[in-house]
Amino acid sequence: MTALTLSTAAAPGLRADAIVIGVAKAAKGPVVAPGAEAVDKAYDGRLAAVLDTLGASGAEGEVTKVPAPAGFKAPLVVAVGLGGEPEGDASFDPEALRKAAGAAARALTGAKKAAFALPVTDAGDVGAIAEGVLLGAYSFDTYKDNGGGKGKNGKAPLADAVLLGAKSRDAAHKGALARAVAVCEELNRARDLINMPPNDLTPEAFAAIASSAGKQHGLKVQVLDEKALVKGGYGGILGVGGGSAATPRLVKLSYTHSKADKHLAFVGKGITYDSGGISLKPAGHNETMKCDMSGAAAVFAAVVAAARLGLEVNVTGWLALAENMPSGTAVRPGDVLRMYSGKTVEVLNTDAEGRLVLADALWAASQEAPDAIVDVATLTGAMMLALGSRTFGIMANDDAFRTTVHEAAEEVGEPAWPMPLPEHLRKGMESPTADIANMGERMGGGLVAGLFLREFVGEGITWAHLDIAGPAFNEGGPFGYTPKGGTGTAVRTLVRLAELTAAGDLG
Repeated sequence: MTALTLSTAAAPGLRADAIVIGVAKAAKGPVVAPGAEAVDKAYDGRLAAVLDTLGASGAEGEVTKVPAPAGFKAPLVVAVGLGGEPEGDASFDPEALRKAAGAAARALTGAKKAAFALPVTDAGDVGAIAEGVLLGAYSFDTYKDNGGGKGKNGKAPLADAVLLGAKSRDAAHKGALARAVAVCEELNRARDLINMPPNDLTPEAFAAIASSAGKQHGLKVQVLDEKALVKGGYGGILGVGGGSAATPRLVKLSYTHSKADKHLAFVGKGITYDSGGISLKPAGHNETMKCDMSGAAAVFAAVVAAARLGLEVNVTGWLALAENMPSGTAVRPGDVLRMYSGKTVEVLNTDAEGRLVLADALWAASQEAPDAIVDVATLTGAMMLALGSRTFGIMANDDAFRTTVHEAAEEVGEPAWPMPLPEHLRKGMESPTADIANMGERMGGGLVAGLFLREFVGEGITWAHLDIAGPAFNEGGPFGYTPKGGTGTAVRTLVRLAELTAAGDLG
């Protein structure tokens, strides 16, 4: 991962491959953003005019490269768009800085060192720029011939980044940098897992990776294999995983702090490959289904990040891992499963499997009576139809908690939207054979799935459900600090919720 340092050095005298500056979009053309005054001065105050001539506007994510002026030790200036110019004395939004830093880091693939002279007004800006660089420079190349640290076009990601305007001896600035490194390293680990092919990332392999990382960072790790799941009566996980030669797992990761008086439980859907089972997905809908464990990857990363940050809150992560395959031992439409909670579920569609593994994990998490449970899952195509490919939906059994989760997501730059749980949709899951069916009305399918999950949350426990089906895997081109492929969405939201809980601000 890109190495970061803080510096108050002047840009002209810094040895680097490039100097990155910010450019804002104004009514009369691009405007050089604060932080780049020394660079603009070297162009005799005409840098904005030069960029305008080259067609730059300052639009978000826009990257323009120009030769550095005489006297600079760096040969290149990279101007990156920040979007609209803030009004009055307002500073740039942290997300604008994060996206700009990410776009610049991607554009500098192959460079050894770059200096980022973006606007810095406080420690929050330092953290945002650091996150943008670390997330934007991400590359997954393990399976390529040019592997060993090389990514786009056979070039290695940006090796070193210097954040100018950030003070290396300032405790707040140093803290923001350390937080960014911890969170982004774990988020990028989640991306690696999502991008791994399913023939390598089986439930057993995922459990082994989680166990290794958990032990490295002082977590208590418990793995339930197939025998333990049978003994415990985890009918949902066993039912989904029964069709695969790769047997299921339930992983529990526990982070505890001696001074903590609050407990959060995170539950992640971990379908390492989803064929749909007997209700087989058609061609065109199964090629990216290695990403169906993105929720478990997010939970895993968030728990480890909380441990690395030493947050004063107890956090338990539950990874419900299975592979959904068709075979002679696979669960069939019409089968009835007895879940860990004791409830029975009629399976009407084996491709609605995520809610089955989550149901067992939610009930297991509920037995510890945490202060709140948040589950994360690539659960429904219906949520993608509702919110698109960049926004996840939030459902909850408590409106205030749903608002808190939404605000946390927006604060860290993860687009999300609150969704309802309409009671009338519950009737559609009534079954003549079992306590509940795993399918209901087709319209509002994402909400139906949320209502199903709610059935398996312990009484009196505050709960939220994040349906990340849209933003978990980017099938388009990279943008901002978001790469093509696994995105690691929801990791930063979960970490922020843990921070709020540790600070006593969760409510």
